[in-house]
Amino acid sequence: MLRYTLRRFAQMVFMLFLLSILVFFLFALMPGDFFSGNRKLKPARLAELRALYGLDQPTIVRYFIWLKNVFHGDFGWSLQYNEPVTRLLKTYMMNSFIVASAAVVIAWTVAVVIGVFSATHQYSLVDKLVTVVVFASLSFPSFFIGLLAIKFFAVDLRWLPTGGMVDTGSNSTGFAYVLEVLRHMIMPTLLLAFFSAGSLTRYFRSGMLDVLRMDFVRCARARGISERSVVFGHALRNALLPAITLLAFEIPGLFSGAIITEQIFNWPGIGSIQLTALNARDYEVLMTCTLLLSFLTILANFLADIMYAAADPRVRLAQKVQD
Repeated sequence: MLRYTLRRFAQMVFMLFLLSILVFFLFALMPGDFFSGNRKLKPARLAELRALYGLDQPTIVRYFIWLKNVFHGDFGWSLQYNEPVTRLLKTYMMNSFIVASAAVVIAWTVAVVIGVFSATHQYSLVDKLVTVVVFASLSFPSFFIGLLAIKFFAVDLRWLPTGGMVDTGSNSTGFAYVLEVLRHMIMPTLLLAFFSAGSLTRYFRSGMLDVLRMDFVRCARARGISERSVVFGHALRNALLPAITLLAFEIPGLFSGAIITEQIFNWPGIGSIQLTALNARDYEVLMTCTLLLSFLTILANFLADIMYAAADPRVRLAQKVQD
């Protein structure tokens, strides 16, 4: 197990290195830069600014300078916000993490409960309703549902705020501030959870249906074990094993999907920073955000492989045979 973990960790580090090369050179090949969008700059001043920030150097030289700075925790300077990228993203990253992590917990809880109930009551009215809701979550665009939620819950009923993280002009602190943030994050969190839970519910339902038809489940029922123990003690435990791999794609997917959601609800997260940086051609910020999402994907896959090997003895046996 230790050798397998170290081998997967080495592969992850190598993938991150190749990814950094690909992302850096792709952004370096993009036309224009932050200064080229300013038509008021004279050619002499434009050349002076590019030389000041090292944009006039060859791409390969700029990459190794950037890589050296990354090892020291420096991901560059945001020309638009005039501050280090690390400090800029640190401010907004936690806001996105709060919404995405809450959406993961809600989506997985709802998907497991509804997926198991729908599988154990196949072709019932509840199962048909679940199928309709699942297809609705996969069909409707997120901006449409988000705007509809704002119209219904914020404008018509006035139960929730239309957007933002706190009320306009709010000076609340302590527990009152926490409650205010929680109230503002209800709609963006539930919107992310709704679209994530749709695909997860379908996955858990089909997985449970396959497991419930297996021989060991029939044997458990034949031995007189209660249906509750068969479903939750035998079937669900085996149906959740493939979900470990699914979790590896779900976590970074929520962060990338939050870009649109944060814009709809004006939530101050990484999504709003990415879009404003894209319009301003602030490539240092865009590159760091892209690498962050890529790192989350690779890290989540690494953790999923380790958890899958720890949970499934067949994987450990296969690794012993290979070693």
